[in-house]
Amino acid sequence: MKFSTRFAPSPTGPLHLGHAYSALLAYDLADRNSGTFLLRIEDIDQSRARQHWEDQIYDDLTWLGLTWPGPVLRQSDRMPLYRQALNRLWSQGLLYPCTCNRKDVAAAASAPQEGYPLHGPDGVIYPGTCRERWTYQVQTKIPENVALRLNMSEALRRIAKDATGLRFRETGSGPDGATGWIERSDEQMLHGVGDVVLARRGMGTSYHLSVVLDDAAQNISHVVRGQDLFDATGIHVVLQRLLGLETPTYHHHRLIRDDTGKRLAKRDDARAIAKYRAEGATPEDVRAMVGLQVC
Repeated sequence: MKFSTRFAPSPTGPLHLGHAYSALLAYDLADRNSGTFLLRIEDIDQSRARQHWEDQIYDDLTWLGLTWPGPVLRQSDRMPLYRQALNRLWSQGLLYPCTCNRKDVAAAASAPQEGYPLHGPDGVIYPGTCRERWTYQVQTKIPENVALRLNMSEALRRIAKDATGLRFRETGSGPDGATGWIERSDEQMLHGVGDVVLARRGMGTSYHLSVVLDDAAQNISHVVRGQDLFDATGIHVVLQRLLGLETPTYHHHRLIRDDTGKRLAKRDDARAIAKYRAEGATPEDVRAMVGLQVC
């Protein structure tokens, strides 16, 4: 596979220094390896996506000196493909409908098993309330406008004979400095991740499902993203095994933080790229701010 990276922002707010670091790092890695840098717009949450934020993404990245081949992949154009993947998993008895809201999940999980975490990469680890009362039948149609969760236990059973195991190659580092080949055990996936949502009510998909399908569609060889998504990689490897997709190499990078040590968020307009531009900063200044060498 040709070396390729991507930057996949959501058009729900201004890009900040953390976004600049991730985009520049992905671009530089592709450039150093004679590869391709791609842009993807992750706009599955249409309730929050705004065209003016998408336009600002293009403007800010171009100002930083980044270029990418078109057309830009937009997730909102790919909903039928996400549905096909859900239908495939549903037909294999790997999904079940979930009617619990966040309050229900928090209440049911308030007394976690001793020795196991309460929170995982997808939030509060789901205690399996709806799984326990769901009986799958082959002829049952996939329900509409309801959350769909992955039966992690059944998924692990299906891929147990995969000789490659649940592992991925890490060329950056995890939060604990982990690098090289990273292995995820069944126990970690069952008790540290649980039955994650693959289709959110009113959205028709989820970040985990769409990112796996999109990376495969764009032939991404190296996924460059923040360390906050390191623990979610096990979910993505599970989905890649179930859907017969290649697992790319992952490069998780450090997070850009504010003066108090808190990682930047889109609501942190004080560090928005557009604000620095308006104050007269140059692309080289932004590179220096995030600790990247000026090209």
